[in-house]
Amino acid sequence: MSIAQNKKAFFDYFIEDKYEAGVVLEGWEVKAIRENRVNIKEAYVIIQRGEIYLIGCHVTPLGAASTHIRPDAIRTRKLLLHSEEILKLIAKVERAGYTIVPLDMHFSKGRVKVQIGLAKGKKQHDKRDTEKERDWEREKGRIMRAHNK
Repeated sequence: MSIAQNKKAFFDYFIEDKYEAGVVLEGWEVKAIRENRVNIKEAYVIIQRGEIYLIGCHVTPLGAASTHIRPDAIRTRKLLLHSEEILKLIAKVERAGYTIVPLDMHFSKGRVKVQIGLAKGKKQHDKRDTEKERDWEREKGRIMRAHNK
C-alpha cells in the first residue's frame, strides 16, 4: 500500500537498482504518515559513517500531537538496510558516480518502508526523449481507442 511516491525521480534519473529500506521513526511520525501527511519529492539519501540517512522528507505533524514532544517536520531519518546492501551502495556511489534517491514510501506488514533507487542523472536531451516517448504512448492510446470504437 503506497503512501507517497516520487514520480519526479523517474524523470530526472535512470533508476538502475531498487532496494527496500526500513525507516527509524518516532511515534508522532507514524501517526502522521498513516494520515498521508508526508512528502518525499524533495528528499534525497546520503551516506555518512557507513550509515544511510533520508534527508528532506517532510512529515507534517498532526494537530493533536503530544505537547511534551517538539515535532521536527524535516528531521534526518536513518534508513535500515542489511550491511551487504549498504556496502554495495557505498561502492557504487563513491566509484561509479551514482546517487541514491527515494522512490516510494509504503507499508509492508504494518511497517513503514522506503524504496530507494540507485540512480544515474539524466542529461537534458534524455529528459526530452522521455517526454517524447510518454507523449507518443499517450497519443498511441488515443488512436487505439478511437480505432476500436
